[in-house]
Formats: sequence, C-alpha cells, structure tokens
Amino acid sequence: MRTKLFCLLISVISIDMHFVVGQTSNLDDATSPDFQSIPALDWKFKANAPIFSSPVIYHGVVYAGALDSTLYAIQIETGKVEWKFKTGGEIRSTVCLYEDKLYLYSGDGSLYAISRTGKLLWSFKTLGGILGDRRHDFADYFQSSPVADNRYIFFGAGDGRLYALNASDGQLIWCYKTNGVLHTTPAPYKDRVFIGSFDGHMYALAKADGQLLWKFKTIGHRYFPDGEVQGTPVVANDRVYFGARDYKLYALDAMNGHAHWDKSFPFGWALAVRARDSVIYVGTSDDRVLVALDGKSGNELWRTPVIFNIFGPCTYSKSMAYVGTLMGKLYAIDLKDGKVKWSYSTEGYQKNHLKYFKPDDTFRDDITKIVKSPADFIGMEYGLGAIFSTPLITNDRLIISSTEGSIYCLKR
Repeated sequence: MRTKLFCLLISVISIDMHFVVGQTSNLDDATSPDFQSIPALDWKFKANAPIFSSPVIYHGVVYAGALDSTLYAIQIETGKVEWKFKTGGEIRSTVCLYEDKLYLYSGDGSLYAISRTGKLLWSFKTLGGILGDRRHDFADYFQSSPVADNRYIFFGAGDGRLYALNASDGQLIWCYKTNGVLHTTPAPYKDRVFIGSFDGHMYALAKADGQLLWKFKTIGHRYFPDGEVQGTPVVANDRVYFGARDYKLYALDAMNGHAHWDKSFPFGWALAVRARDSVIYVGTSDDRVLVALDGKSGNELWRTPVIFNIFGPCTYSKSMAYVGTLMGKLYAIDLKDGKVKWSYSTEGYQKNHLKYFKPDDTFRDDITKIVKSPADFIGMEYGLGAIFSTPLITNDRLIISSTEGSIYCLKR
C-alpha cells in the first residue's frame, strides 16, 4: 500500500505534473436552451466545509451535502437555507430523490431517509460498522450515492457491501460482499444492478436477491496492479461503461460481462463518464481532456483539452456540455465539435491559482516544492475551489458546488 501511495503522490508532483484525484439524480436538462455566454452570478452559498457532492433540485429547493456532516436545503430563488440535517460523518455522496423523499448516505456508515421538510423518517446502519466509512486512500474522494429503482434503494459502502433496502421502511432486503471498498454509485438496469469495487472487479448482481450474475476483472497497471474500479458505471445500449485506476475505460456487455472494447489513457484515470444517446463523454484526470467516444466502437469523435483534471461527469443542455475541473474552472463545450465556448472561475481559483500556477495556468516551476504530500495536494484542491461535482441545470440557472464549500447559482 505504501508503494502504491508513493507512486500516486509522485504522479501528483512529477515534473510533467500528471496527477490523479477521484453521478445520480436530476443533474441535467437535455432540452434546456444552451448557455451560449457566461451566465451571471445570482447568489452564492457558503457551507462550513468543502463540498464534493453534486447539487440536486426538487420543487425549488437545492440539496447538497458537505464535509461538515450537514445536508443543506437551499431555496433556489434566494440562496437562503430552508433547513439543515446533521449526520454523524462527512457527506461525500449525492442525494437521491425518490417518491417525495430524500435518501442520503453519510460517512458515519448510515443511510438516511429524510422528508422534504428535513425530518428523519428512518436510518439504516451498515453491517460493517466503522468500516462503512472506510476509505481506500487519500484520492478516494467520494462515497457511493444511493440510487432508487422499483422501490429498492441501492448503495455501496466502505465495508465492501452493496446494500438493497426497502425504500419505504429501510429494511434490508439483501447485501452482497466484495473484497474492496464500494464507493462507486450503483447502476440499476433491467433485472440487474452494476457496481464497481476497489478490488478491481465490476459486478453484475440480480436486483431481486443479490445473486452474482457475472463479474469482470480489470487488467491492472504497473502502479495500480489491482486495477481498482473507482469510476461509477454508466449503462447505455446494453453496455456498461466505466473507468478504473489501470488507466483504462471499459465497455462491457451488460448481459454477459464480455468486453466489447477498452481504451487506454496514457497518463491517468478516465473516471468521469456520462452517456447521451450513442455517445459517451469521458472526463479524465491526468490526461486533462473531455473526450467524446462512439459508444459502440470506442472510436474518438473529438477531444477537448481543459488545462486541468476532471473528476465530475459533465452535464448537458440542448447542444452543449458543462464540466468542472479541479482547478476551480467550469467549461462550457459545444457537443458537436468539442470547442470551448466559455469558462467560469470559482473564487478559490481567482484568489489562489497563482500560488500554484503561472498566469497562463501552467504549473509554477517550483510546484514540486509546494506540493510535496497528500495533505499539500488536498490543500491545493480546497484552496482552488475544485469542482468534483456534476453541474446542475434547471430552467435558466446553472448550479455548481466546490471544495471551497461554496454553491454557485449562475443565471442566464
């Protein structure tokens, strides 16, 4: 483990500065008019700790959790807090909205069902106890986000188990144990549910009883021989797409688990995956690009350099994509040709990017003397207002969250 962490940190501060870092409800609106120009800041909300989770909205209220263990409910018209719900651990997952309820997994190893007024309806504690909050390493940034399907709530945990609960009362229906942390978000599809584990496998389990239908082992990499599956699976056109720490993106047959193709990325992880029709959009960390791929063949349609690492999947409007980077910049990209239309910077970027970068956003020559440890690396992300989340589009607003603890509401 020390060797792998050393290699991970070295990739962070190498002379080429190729580094790696680490889904869900109503995150986009493919029918929404495009934001052709930079929208104006309508309001900004500040939490007491960094935010990794993606904002979601329901009936005019935006929900997002933070590392201060709090779920915030914020009025979209005013940016004012309507209510707060406190858990016992850091919140790195995204809220699931289902049948007028909110479902949230917290770092205390518990899944919470919450009313729209912020009242606890029930909670479920993972079987692994304290292991429910176990992280793989410092670059394991997310928790599994709960997903609802056919009155089941699915979520993974640090104890290596995928859980299926009754959505109405939280009773355990079944669970399945893997040999690694489960921090990817489950993907229900037809009669099965998919989830990736840090043991290097993608699992296909029967929804009804959790029986193993198939599992697929990643190839592995020199620095990450286990090929940990850190990318959340996305299912489209009977294929399962996901990225792993072996620097590969995989396309598997959803029914039998056979690989249709895989694509290598030379410098790092391709974990941020979204699908739209037959096109797969992949954000990469160390390669620092957003790539559009033909989902059937894996052939590249276009690629867009974005200066810095992508860890949160993009979201769409009618003909544009919006993706955040760990530099604290949001990019608006034309889906037809991948050209950047505009970018928006967080306050963290505006205040702190010269501590790490030159004015042209390339790294300072002395960066290896500044970023020397995982703590330095995480501190850089927090200071820059890194965007690990997926942006939210709702009507004439574009909403992003960042590790400076801020939620930005941008208005057309």
